[in-house]
Amino acid sequence: MSGQTYIAGYATIVNQCSQTNITTNLTQYEALGVKRRGTVALQNTLDWLKNKYLSYGYTVSQFQEDSFTNGAFTCKNLIVTKIGTVYPNIFVIVDGHYDSITGKGTNDNGSGVVTILEIARLLQNLPTEYSIKFINFSGEEDGLIGSQHYVNTIVNATNPKLNIKVVFNIDEVGGVAGQLNDTITCERDTGNPTSNNAASNVITNQLINCVQLYSPLNTLLASAYASDYMTFENNNEVITGFFETNESTVRHTASDLLVNMDPIYNFNVAKAAIGATLHFAVANTNQLENENFNKDFQVSFYPNPTQDLITVNTGILNATNYTFSLIDVFGKTVFNTKFTTASLEKQFSIAQFPSGVYLAVLETDQNRITKKIVKK
Repeated sequence: MSGQTYIAGYATIVNQCSQTNITTNLTQYEALGVKRRGTVALQNTLDWLKNKYLSYGYTVSQFQEDSFTNGAFTCKNLIVTKIGTVYPNIFVIVDGHYDSITGKGTNDNGSGVVTILEIARLLQNLPTEYSIKFINFSGEEDGLIGSQHYVNTIVNATNPKLNIKVVFNIDEVGGVAGQLNDTITCERDTGNPTSNNAASNVITNQLINCVQLYSPLNTLLASAYASDYMTFENNNEVITGFFETNESTVRHTASDLLVNMDPIYNFNVAKAAIGATLHFAVANTNQLENENFNKDFQVSFYPNPTQDLITVNTGILNATNYTFSLIDVFGKTVFNTKFTTASLEKQFSIAQFPSGVYLAVLETDQNRITKKIVKK
């Protein structure tokens, strides 16, 4: 299995996946209506998503709204970022679209939405070596324009370019009512450019292994097409994805409803997706380290060691006013600054300070987080 083995700690997290959550969230998503560009339903679904993430312990500072023009209307992608502990600048993207066309889209793609929500819920308080971006795209049904906007204006506009380990796309995984839904299709890149195909094949085989290790589902290997990961594929990123094997005949119609789906299958797909995300992001399920991670409100300072710049990740502190300080080995405060921000990260230059060990301190009105950093 390409070096992959069953990890009991991962299985413990996977087994916390909730059928009740899956079915309840599908019901709520369906009740929001037809999520077409320019509709109140689309905005209400965005608000519903934000409230879900907040209820799982994510903070507003972890949210990014990526607005784009879709015809005469403004639509938004929602990005929720969880910073990694070892490779904070390398990202695992778990994505799916939340818009629908013609119908309420409970399968296409409420099923993917509720799967991503369950992954995000269970990984919120776990340290992962790689950063994760949970992305809910709009504009997929209008030609992938939401994901294209994100790739153009965020992925490629970041300096240096956003470093993506893998894009894991989840689109239409709700199954078909009345059928034996026991297989999930795992999708790999077989298109142009071809330079990323081999890596996609490797990562998709890892995905297949995760399905087998952490869910009761069988797998079918197929090619990626016509969903949001294609904009990343065209950008030479490594992609993989899930799609139901028994394909619905009512997508993009008013009959795309929960009654025509198999929520137990959706639950089993979510278990597989949780296991895969734990693997891709390299989660740490050690209880003591998890307690320390959350005791410090998931705050981190990186890179560490550093040379010129230090990035402050405010984690889940969810404050308005912050004070950041550096204290040298003699106990002298050599750097002190206050900032007010709703963003997750703040960067400071420390090139002027001599090499050595420092204490980095982040303070709010109620909390004080300290960690040692090394200045090279």
